[in-house]
Amino acid sequence: MKNLSLCVIFVTSLLLVGPGHADGNALPPGVRLALDSAQIPVEAIAVWARPVDRPAPTLAINAGAAMNPASVMKLVTAFAALERLGPAHTWTTRIAGDGPLRAGVLEGNLYLVGGADPVLGYDRLWKMLRRLRALGVERIAGDIVLDASALRLPPHDPDAFDGRGLRPYNSGPHGLLLHYNTLLLGLHPGKVANAPVTLAAEPPLAGLVIDNRILTSDAPCGTWYRDLQATLEPGRRLVLSGSLPAACGPRTWSAAPLPPAEFGSALVAALWSEVGGRLGGTVREGRLAASAEELFGDDSDPLADVVRDMNKWSSNVIARQLLATLGRVSLREDATEDMVAAGARAAAATLAAAGIDTDGLVIENGSGLSRNERIRADSLGALLLAVWQRPWMPEFIAALPVAGLDGTARRRLGDSPARGQAHIKTGTLNGVRAMAGYLLDRKGQRHVVVMMVNHPDAAASAAAQDALLEWLWSGGE
Repeated sequence: MKNLSLCVIFVTSLLLVGPGHADGNALPPGVRLALDSAQIPVEAIAVWARPVDRPAPTLAINAGAAMNPASVMKLVTAFAALERLGPAHTWTTRIAGDGPLRAGVLEGNLYLVGGADPVLGYDRLWKMLRRLRALGVERIAGDIVLDASALRLPPHDPDAFDGRGLRPYNSGPHGLLLHYNTLLLGLHPGKVANAPVTLAAEPPLAGLVIDNRILTSDAPCGTWYRDLQATLEPGRRLVLSGSLPAACGPRTWSAAPLPPAEFGSALVAALWSEVGGRLGGTVREGRLAASAEELFGDDSDPLADVVRDMNKWSSNVIARQLLATLGRVSLREDATEDMVAAGARAAAATLAAAGIDTDGLVIENGSGLSRNERIRADSLGALLLAVWQRPWMPEFIAALPVAGLDGTARRRLGDSPARGQAHIKTGTLNGVRAMAGYLLDRKGQRHVVVMMVNHPDAAASAAAQDALLEWLWSGGE
């Protein structure tokens, strides 16, 4: 039914206004029909579109109004990071020791020194610890010290945004971020109602007790995670409750049960034991001792790949790490400003240096998970046009979800002829729905397109946004 409605809107728009005859100050009729159906006034939207090789926009409606872009703000973070750091930039995590190695025993402390790597997963960490074992370290007489001092950060309250502090999207940045601060929960429902749901959790976290109370239901598989709840009780006890329909089959859920420092300590302790290592002391936070000698380091994937991970699936924690990294590289050594605030300033300055109007721009954390962040549609359009002229343009565009095919846009456009022709970043919050990116029309012309909706019924504006993409695909100008 949804696809049929979109087709009706699309055909109606072609009947009412043919391609090539658009008024830049008037919405295409198909878009207007979809907005009217959702009861969203034109005053609540901003639209900007332009072919990449034309001097003037095809559409510019409320384009100078600063609006909340939700996760579309990640385009700003990606632009600033690629512009300042370059697509080949990597982060290095180091391992060091402050004592001699005798008969398999490191007679001192071992240091895991973070470099603000956004994508240090537990598989890479396991390999680092396994390499340490291969170098002959069987037992650490002292402690394993986790040094996260690479980032100087403001206090972070994971409950502040929406009260759901155990949701991974609320995790903050960290100088030694491990596995995105996320516990993956593989859920396998039973075959009948009220049967226990089998749980497979990874990575292992030492000291975390998981109390799985999730039951199988006979409900249809709709929004399958709606009934699932996670709470953390005293003693590091993670309680999982709710139900999962048997019709859904196996699913993967996730939680952020511990703050980043505690998560890191629990993960390192578990993995060191898994690789056969023994420990005389504890795993704790601390700083690298001046007397410690580096044993080896491990580099992250390049920034181009990290941006792809961030934008394809809209990772807030990666975006927060990138903004803090921008702050880190932009500050003098004697500066005392936190690196999130410095990163926001650096990102805005990077846009301004590229000739992008930053009037109305507000960057809080770079992820879009904010009620305060703002940007204008014409500024987003100018950013995407600037990308088109950059040597790293292919990496930037390839990082965007393809509408109807992958990432967070995989369910967009359905059976539309425009399916697969748009690379777009989408964003949603309560009262916000936005998209921005590139579309290839049926004649092979590339367009920049931006649409933001700030309205209590913004969630109902997806059809209007898809209608805009279809109209552009048809060659509308």
